[in-house]
Amino acid sequence: MKKIKYLSFALITALSITGCTSDLETAPTNQANEEEVFKTAESAETVVNGTWAKFNDDGTSYANIGYSTVLRTSDAMGSDVAVLTNKYGFASPYAFTDLVNNTGSRSLFIWSSLYAVINNMNNVISRIDGVTGSQSKKDQVKGQAKALRAFCYLNLASFYQFSYLKDKNALVAPIYTEPTTTNSVGKKRASLEEIYTLIKNDLSEASLLLTNYTRNNKDKIDKSVVNGLLARAYLNTGEWDKAVTAAQIAKAGFPLMAPEKYKDGFNDITNAEWIWGHGQTQEQSGESYAFHYLDVSSSGSYYYSFMADPYFKDLFDTNDIRYQLFQWDGLPGREGLLRYAKFKFKANLIADIVFMRAAEMYLIEAEAAARNGNITNAVTVLNQLKSARHANIYSGPLAQNDVIKEILIERRKELFGEGFSLSDIIRTQGTVVRKPFTDANGQPIKVQITTPDGTVKTVNGRGHSIFSFPDQSAFAPNSRYYLFTIPQKEVENNPNL
Repeated sequence: MKKIKYLSFALITALSITGCTSDLETAPTNQANEEEVFKTAESAETVVNGTWAKFNDDGTSYANIGYSTVLRTSDAMGSDVAVLTNKYGFASPYAFTDLVNNTGSRSLFIWSSLYAVINNMNNVISRIDGVTGSQSKKDQVKGQAKALRAFCYLNLASFYQFSYLKDKNALVAPIYTEPTTTNSVGKKRASLEEIYTLIKNDLSEASLLLTNYTRNNKDKIDKSVVNGLLARAYLNTGEWDKAVTAAQIAKAGFPLMAPEKYKDGFNDITNAEWIWGHGQTQEQSGESYAFHYLDVSSSGSYYYSFMADPYFKDLFDTNDIRYQLFQWDGLPGREGLLRYAKFKFKANLIADIVFMRAAEMYLIEAEAAARNGNITNAVTVLNQLKSARHANIYSGPLAQNDVIKEILIERRKELFGEGFSLSDIIRTQGTVVRKPFTDANGQPIKVQITTPDGTVKTVNGRGHSIFSFPDQSAFAPNSRYYLFTIPQKEVENNPNL
C-alpha cells in the first residue's frame, strides 16, 4: 500500500496509527498553519477534501481502513454474508463479540473517525463565512461540510441506538456543532430526535447551498448526494412523502446500469448508476483493501472471507442477472462454499468503493411509498428495478405487508455487501436469520463443485457457522448485540455521558 498524506491543522489531534503487519505504511499527518488554512475559501476546501481522504484511507490495521470498516462490519453482522471465521478481519463482528466490546480497537476506531470528521467540519462551518473568496465558493464548501457532518451523525444514529420508530427519545451520542479541543468539556448524549433534527437541518441547508454547484468527480458531495442522504434519514424517521421526494431527486440523472454491467465487479466509480463513491488510484489505494474481504473469486484476493449464505441464493429468480454471479467453490479448502462474484478487483488489484447508487434510491422510493399506502406506485418502482436486473416482476398480493416484505427482500438482493445489512435490521426492528445448510433430517445438503483440474464431484454445501449470540441466546429483534458501543476511552474522558 502506498503512503498517504493528508492536510490537517494543529487543533485536530491525529489518530494513532498501528498495524497488524509491518508493511502497513502511513505518513505523519501534515500540520498546516491554522490561520493559513482558513485564509481563503479555496484553502478551507482543502480541509474538506483532506478530511474526506483521511476518513476513507486512514486506518489502524488492515481490517480497520476508512469508512468501509463500518460497511463491512454491518454486512458481517447480518444474515446473508457467511463470513469465514478462520480468516483475518471480520470474524468477531460476525460472531457479535466485537462491537459490543467497548475496549476493542474497532469500536474506538469507528467512534474516533466519525468525531474527527465532525470536528473538522465544525471548524470549516464556523470559519467559512469569514474567509476571502466568492460567495459561490463559500456556499460550496459550507454545503459540503454540513453534508459531511450530517453523514457522520446519520451513522451514529443508525448504529448506536435502536430504530427511531421504536423510541425517538432514546439517547445515542453527544452532539457537537462547534469546534472542540482537548480541553473542551464533553457533552451528554443526545436523543435520536435531537440528532435527526440536526441531520435534516444540515442536509436541507446543504441542498440549498449546493444548488448551483457542479462537481468534477463522484468523490465530491453535490445536491444529488445530499438528497440521497435525506432520503435515508426520512426513511429512518418514517417521513414517507419526504423520503419519496428526496429519493426521486437523488436518482435523477443516474440511470440503472445495463444488466451485463452487473458482472463488472462493482469497482468503478464511473458506473452510470453510482451517485457517490470513493475513487482509488495506485498512489492512494488504502480503502481498496476492503475488496480482499468482498472479492471471493479473483485470484489476487487474499482473504475472500465474505461468502454468501446458500439460502440467499434461493431468493433470486434463475433468469436474474445477479443469479449468474453464484458459484459453488471447488478450490482446496474452500470446497462447498458459495461464492457471490458481485465484487471483483480491477486488474491492478485496486477498486473504487461505492457509497450510494440509484438502485438504493429506487428501493427507498418503493418502500416509503408502500409504507405510506401508495401500493401501486411502490410496485411500479420496485418492478423498474427488477426489470433492469432481468428478474421476474412482482405480481403477488397487493396487501401492504406483502409488498413491503418483497421490497425488503429486494434490498438484501440488490445491496449485498454495500453495508446496509445491520442498519436495515436495526431500522426495521428485524432480526438476523441464520440457518444451518441442512435438509429436513438435519443432514448436510449436497452440492456439485468443479475442482481446478476439471473434476466434478459432490460435496457438502457450506453456509453459516454461527447461529446465536455470544450468550447462546437466539437471534431476536432489538438486541443489544446489534448496537455499536461507545468506547471505554470516551466514557473515561467524558463524565457527562
